[in-house]
Amino acid sequence: MPGAIEFPAPPVVEVHRLRKTYPGGVEAVRDIDFAIAPGEVFGLLGPNGAGKSTTIGMLTTTVVPTAGSARLAGFDLATEPLAARRKSAVVFQEPVVDRALTGRRNLEIHGRLFGLDAATARARSAEVAERFGLAELADRPVGTYSGGQRRRLEIARALISRPAVLFLDEPTVGLDPRMRYELLDVIAGLRAESEMTILLTTHYLDEAERLCDRVAVLKTRLRSIGPPAALRRQVFSGALDVRLAEPLPDPEQVFGAIDGVSGWQAGPEPGSYVLSVAEPAAVAPRVVRALVTTGADVIRVAEVEHSLEDVYLELVESPAP
Repeated sequence: MPGAIEFPAPPVVEVHRLRKTYPGGVEAVRDIDFAIAPGEVFGLLGPNGAGKSTTIGMLTTTVVPTAGSARLAGFDLATEPLAARRKSAVVFQEPVVDRALTGRRNLEIHGRLFGLDAATARARSAEVAERFGLAELADRPVGTYSGGQRRRLEIARALISRPAVLFLDEPTVGLDPRMRYELLDVIAGLRAESEMTILLTTHYLDEAERLCDRVAVLKTRLRSIGPPAALRRQVFSGALDVRLAEPLPDPEQVFGAIDGVSGWQAGPEPGSYVLSVAEPAAVAPRVVRALVTTGADVIRVAEVEHSLEDVYLELVESPAP
């Protein structure tokens, strides 16, 4: 299946030709395939309306698929939904904690709803409150919390059941930059401290770059999937950024004679060029030697680095395959 990789253990999430068509023929998700390894942080990226939340809904059994299949922690989501739910937890875009209750009470009630006895619910509530820096706030009404504190409480609440899979649907939306980076530290900490599998949707590409082992770019269909670095290599060929103090009199004569340079174009500034190369690290020293031999005053020869945002824009703006 597209995006499949070899795992040392069975995948904890498996999706095969999953599709959702809403009334009126609106196709939200079309025949997507992917698998997620135990302990992996997997990012689902795409513009508004791309099907990210619908996919989360199908994997958490709150949205019924039109076609296809999915398994979570070994359970078929169509035939064993309750067993699958017991293995997962979700933090939705919109807050679901009760603002009139204290943080502690929110945590304990959630634990009881998951079948924990009162003593275990209290113990786990205290544990996650401490872990997420909420212990001193636990007996205050949630309505007095800041936005970042409420989001931390949402994640803490989801962990009461100790899920195998945690779904985070736009977890930092609406937070100011400081709160957003605080929450990213919390999520990164989860990754470092446990074997929990995390499926994350986000519009912030820096979040995906920082947190995710692999990302999938979705726009109704799955456009591409893989580690961020691999997607950069897949979408963009290698290139070198050349900066000289003065333009070359005959760039073709210089660049055309360098082994490994397949093409060039002038950059936006006088004396700047972009060279197409298959192996930037190997070709860069040859370029420097050739330029120095011609007497050029070399300011810089460096690999052109494309961001995950560049990859994302290239994939979502290109015509569907």
